[in-house]
Amino acid sequence: MSTSDRVRAILGGTIEAYRGEPAFRQRPEVFYELDRIGARLNEPIRIALAGTLKAGKSTLVNALVGQDIAPTDATEATRIVTWFRHGPTPRVTANHWGGRHSNVPISHNGGLSFDFRSLNPAEVADLDVEWPAEELAETTIIDTPGTSSLTRDASERTLRLLVPSDGVPRVDAVVFLLRTLNAADVALLKQIGQLVGGSTGALGIIGVASRADEIGAGRIDAMLSAADVARRFTGEMNQTGICQAVVPVSGLLALTARTLRQSEFMALQKLAGADPAELSKAMLSVDRFVRTNDQLPVDAATRAELLERFGMFGIRISIAVLAAGVTDAAALADELLERSGLVALREVIDQQFAQRSDMLKAHTALVSLRRFVEAFPIVATPYVIADIDPLLADTHAFEELRLLSQLHSRTTTLNDDEVVSLRRIIGGSGTRPANRLGLNPEDLRAGAHEGPRAAFAAAQRWRRRAEHPLNDPFTTRACRAAVRSAEAMVADFAARGYDFNAPPR
Repeated sequence: MSTSDRVRAILGGTIEAYRGEPAFRQRPEVFYELDRIGARLNEPIRIALAGTLKAGKSTLVNALVGQDIAPTDATEATRIVTWFRHGPTPRVTANHWGGRHSNVPISHNGGLSFDFRSLNPAEVADLDVEWPAEELAETTIIDTPGTSSLTRDASERTLRLLVPSDGVPRVDAVVFLLRTLNAADVALLKQIGQLVGGSTGALGIIGVASRADEIGAGRIDAMLSAADVARRFTGEMNQTGICQAVVPVSGLLALTARTLRQSEFMALQKLAGADPAELSKAMLSVDRFVRTNDQLPVDAATRAELLERFGMFGIRISIAVLAAGVTDAAALADELLERSGLVALREVIDQQFAQRSDMLKAHTALVSLRRFVEAFPIVATPYVIADIDPLLADTHAFEELRLLSQLHSRTTTLNDDEVVSLRRIIGGSGTRPANRLGLNPEDLRAGAHEGPRAAFAAAQRWRRRAEHPLNDPFTTRACRAAVRSAEAMVADFAARGYDFNAPPR
């Protein structure tokens, strides 16, 4: 029985217990809440984007979805928590305090705009945006107001979502955008980590060094500077076990790459073919670039539009890529997307969140159910908690998450190579067998023996390492978890008919 099935079984028994309590039979809100907890197991994983004011959250939402659906200007909508879900047709619903819902008129002229003229934003709890984007089919993205917003209400809306007073998690994971790393950010990340997955919550947080192209003042090597900053952020946060990775991302460049227009490609191509001396002078600053210059083959108005869409870094990179021989818009878009950092971020999101979505949702459901039965106690409450707590403590996937969140912040007797290998075997680079074993997917094709042998060897290696006499308790615990992870793969290969005794080919 999978962990999700076990959660459903516990939930089903809990519902029956409440139906047997006379005090709760006529309270539909109780059963609605229990049904809501169960429904979370079947919904897409919920990932919230958070960070300080002007960190680039809405731009990153647009880049992840590949469309301009999150308003990025300072409108009422940017000061309200907004849920982006998959839907058959575009629709925006305002959810008011008190439970009322109303339709929000929208327009999409160069970007989604919400018409708030008939609404009082202060009366709106959050917005639901349904959009037919493939990227939203398995992931719900929540855009939040800045945590250091100029208005106290906007900041409090974010805190109510990420660290609600009732302790019931509203999201499964968080992408936290950083421009600096200060004490307030660290304190909030710790709070989020305590809630999102409880003791496993640190794996539910990814850091992003946002607006990375601006870190190097738009220079062509800006992303290299941003990568250095991201490594520093990662090192500092690893000491506290807050999150596993910080990825540098230019949301603006990523969005532009995913929505590149042919007319923009042609304008950039003309600039790349301009007189090098004139182009170099124009590229010295933003003011020079948009200034009227008859020596450049693109007019000032078009250059201003390029600047708004690409930023100086994006323009410099585009011209360099075109000068290197790229000849079509699709190839330019691919190059810009790779350099934006979005590809790396999506890979980390896949490894940390998507591949573990069932486990993260199951953990959220268990924590929510535990809080619920404590808040509404019945005779069966101790028995429900007795079912929940061992599952939270003993399920191996949760133990992997706990260890991954602690591995860099705890002292061990493992050397650096062993830490890398252990982190990989317990799923730090992804939960698929090829990721865990450091193999190519081709090595796991039907009839291949590299995977089964590697899993069996890993189990033996970590069993010996777990028995080392100089181990501290945490090292022993981590090594035993690695043994269980390897043995699970061995069992899976055996169930699929792999022959561990077959000779090498």
